Amino acid sequence: MSDLTRRQALKIGAAGVSGALLPVPWTAVARADSAAPPQVLAAGDLALWYDEAAGSDWLRALPIGNGRLGAMVFGNVDTERLQLNEDTVWAGGPHDPSNPRGLGALAEVRRLVFANQWTQAQDLINQNMLGNPVGQLAYQLVGNLRLTFPTSGGASQYDRQLDLTTATTSVTYVMNGVRYHREVFVSAPDQVIAMRLTADRTGSITFAATFDSPQRTTQSSPDGATIALDGISGNQEGVTGGVRFLALANASVSGGTVTSSGGTLRVTNANSVTVLVSIGSSYVNYRNVGGDYQGIARRHLTAARASSYDQLRARHLADYQALFARVSLDLGRTAAADQPTDVRIAQHNSVNDPQFSALLFQFGRYLLISSSRPGSQPANLQGIWNDSLTPAWDSKYTINANLPMNYWPANTTNLAECHGPVFDMIRDLSVSGARTAQVQYGAGGWVTHHNTDAWRATSVVDGAFWGMWQTGGAWLATMIWEHYLFNGDVEFLRANYPAMKGAAQFFLDTLVTEPTLGYLVTNPSNSPEIGHHADASVCAGPTMDNQILRDLFDGCARASEILNVDATFRAQVRATRGRLAPMKIGSRGNIQEWLYDWVEPERTHRHISHLYGLAPSNQITKRGTPQLYEAARRTLELRGDDGTGWSLAWKINFWARMEEGNRAHDLIRYLASPARLAPNMFDLHPPFQIDGNFGATAGIAETLLQSHAGELHILPALPAAWPGGRVAGLRARGGHTVGITWSSGQASEVLVRPDRAGTVRLRGRLFAVNHTVVDTTDGTPARTTRLETDLIELTVQAGRTYRATSTGTTAPTLEQSFSNAGITNDTSTGAGNFDGNGASLSAQALAQVGVIPGSTVSRNGVNFRWPNVSPGVADNATASGQPISVTGTGRTLGFLATGTYGAVSGTAAVVYADGTRQTFTLSTPDWYGGPHAGGTAAIVTAYQNRPGNQRANTAACVYYVGVALQNKAVARVELPNISAGPAAGVPTMHIFAIAIGA
Repeated sequence: MSDLTRRQALKIGAAGVSGALLPVPWTAVARADSAAPPQVLAAGDLALWYDEAAGSDWLRALPIGNGRLGAMVFGNVDTERLQLNEDTVWAGGPHDPSNPRGLGALAEVRRLVFANQWTQAQDLINQNMLGNPVGQLAYQLVGNLRLTFPTSGGASQYDRQLDLTTATTSVTYVMNGVRYHREVFVSAPDQVIAMRLTADRTGSITFAATFDSPQRTTQSSPDGATIALDGISGNQEGVTGGVRFLALANASVSGGTVTSSGGTLRVTNANSVTVLVSIGSSYVNYRNVGGDYQGIARRHLTAARASSYDQLRARHLADYQALFARVSLDLGRTAAADQPTDVRIAQHNSVNDPQFSALLFQFGRYLLISSSRPGSQPANLQGIWNDSLTPAWDSKYTINANLPMNYWPANTTNLAECHGPVFDMIRDLSVSGARTAQVQYGAGGWVTHHNTDAWRATSVVDGAFWGMWQTGGAWLATMIWEHYLFNGDVEFLRANYPAMKGAAQFFLDTLVTEPTLGYLVTNPSNSPEIGHHADASVCAGPTMDNQILRDLFDGCARASEILNVDATFRAQVRATRGRLAPMKIGSRGNIQEWLYDWVEPERTHRHISHLYGLAPSNQITKRGTPQLYEAARRTLELRGDDGTGWSLAWKINFWARMEEGNRAHDLIRYLASPARLAPNMFDLHPPFQIDGNFGATAGIAETLLQSHAGELHILPALPAAWPGGRVAGLRARGGHTVGITWSSGQASEVLVRPDRAGTVRLRGRLFAVNHTVVDTTDGTPARTTRLETDLIELTVQAGRTYRATSTGTTAPTLEQSFSNAGITNDTSTGAGNFDGNGASLSAQALAQVGVIPGSTVSRNGVNFRWPNVSPGVADNATASGQPISVTGTGRTLGFLATGTYGAVSGTAAVVYADGTRQTFTLSTPDWYGGPHAGGTAAIVTAYQNRPGNQRANTAACVYYVGVALQNKAVARVELPNISAGPAAGVPTMHIFAIAIGA
């Protein structure tokens, strides 16, 4: 990947997508008879996996992180490479970029803009208002830890994985008859990178480990089992690098020996090895780089060495899974998921692979957990993963899209804690931005333009065409109110309200009257990165600015009411809001991007900033503003579906808000291609920008649940490609946790758990038909009021779970499920089929022993209803993973079931009405020749096969299986996924009846 500063990239072309930025095209070919590894299946397919090493390709390496520390793991057989990052290692050091010449030029710049002399205004801005320096500073790598192994001959049975459920990457291969295994994770509790190397033959692990770095560093061996890399960040833009860092790597061995000298660590003939990496930085905050970086690195390493690897791993899993496991998403699985991940990306647009959308969704959540934790820096343009001193766009924080988009999934996908670093940054910017506001605008409050960095720089950078945008800080400040809408935490609001107020105060001081239309406007500003005339972007009052300021002013007014402060300020922001320009519909039927109906020179530009009002804001909605809603559709059609990776991700959110799931899914498919996803699933602008990953996750969540319009809209934009599935743990504004199960494109169950008492509005097709809503705490009907055909209002109490189900379109009953399975029939005479003498086992043969269709069969206190079917037709459900509608309350769940081709078993689940799950193993012996040990034969009959098969009068058994329940309301039962249907030689479980007993 080329190393480009933002300004170098922008000089290549204003579109930012020229051929110079494109990586070498990549592809992958499907493997014949490919099968997902068992570990991937055990993770529910929530793993990236490959049958080849990454080699030297950074975009094939796998990312791990704990918010502060990051590593890219390459998984090579000969030399394992951990490319290392620490989130405060940035070029340069503390400085104030505010330009005192800006204030003197401001009046003339405004005059030129109002006189439509935009390029002259831009020239004056470039001469007087750019920051000092004119660019911001880059996020940089620490270096690499390389483990070099002796190799002879090739490796076989190679497998490389990133398990999203455990945040662990692993590599397994066989060489010279020895199976080697490595796994790596980054611990948040212990603040180290931990690697474990094992082999299935004693004394087989030998390697040499060294650090290297393009930074100014020295390597050493502090003790006989440790190596060190001591360095300082780079100089850039005339600012001297000031962040000191120390990386330590320590090895402990079982068997064999470990030595360290001259900066090289050597392990010889070990049985197993644990390598711990600790990194300390001198960065304290944006004004102080005098921290004890050596002490930090040593303390973390010393503390981690006091625990075993298993203890470190257990703490890591408990910490990580407490976040990741909050949300589950199942969109179904096809054979496409049996291909390696790079193949799945390469062929995604030509196969049906719904599970990949679930993987993409959870990968975004994984990346956010791994790059943004309480106390860390926010996720930057590349999260925390960067292998360069001069990365593209400096890998910093681009506020006109990247940084806000990074955090769109934080609230909706139940990762509120990961949002914290942004609010820490906003508090910093409210201080550094106050200096810029005063020096460059003569204003109170604070301002941040379109970029910032570790030094909380807030001035205009890169050039007026891109950088002269005033509302970066305002957009960030709106995130405070948005976060409050989800959590209702008044103390959070109180702590962050001053930053909101300061952002608004700047605009109260700087908005000016547009001389022709009379609105209060920002001047100078732009609609991010797009020109309105040739070579001119600078303007007054662009639509996005007005939308952001409406949100900011509304949030400030509401917050001041809740906190009972600042009544005069509240009145002022509301009065000022009323003087902002409204959204207008242009001559093409589109939302105008500027105050005037200008036609953009670049129609398919990647930014569609004037639809901020559609998403992430709620100023354009289908039911609230239908004319603007249709104009938003026209705007999207004019801009087109193609775009850079992050642009496609934003468009997924746009189309979800338009409630057009199939169009949103089209954009997911465009994103999931080699042009926009790297082999390791990193989003490509190109090059790599992580906001596309986060935006895609947010967009997928928006297709399933929306809450921006004052109601919980269930499955508002469900694509036809996901006809059945389930999601649990999504969060909605107002403080609600929501789960949804659907089939045939229709919700069959909705679970809502509110944080706060009150009322909540629920919209969806489910509520347009006969339905019930119960309080699962006691099973009583909930209080509801129908407001519209598909909208109800539900009265709720905090902490309770409310379950809505349709009385007309519930999950299928057992007999209704027969069509979902491959069922025995009269024409099949194979030894695994329940057929004989022209009739199936249930309908005729069983009638000979007193079991007739539709009758009741009792066993162990459970009363079963035998399927009421005719001879020779479907008579049982195959355990192929489908949900079965079984409701009631009792102590026992009973099955009448049997297997073919031997005993069969699989993991099944009871889903209770309160949303909790109880998994259990459902197993039964083979039907043939029983009764068999290990099962209770409920029904035994002579089996008579067709003439010539020589199996007349063989005993056939259907077995009773009982499962203890928790004696609370059951919503459904999910069968094990044992087989897709009966076939010769395929183990299959046949289920004839399910019931709940006392």
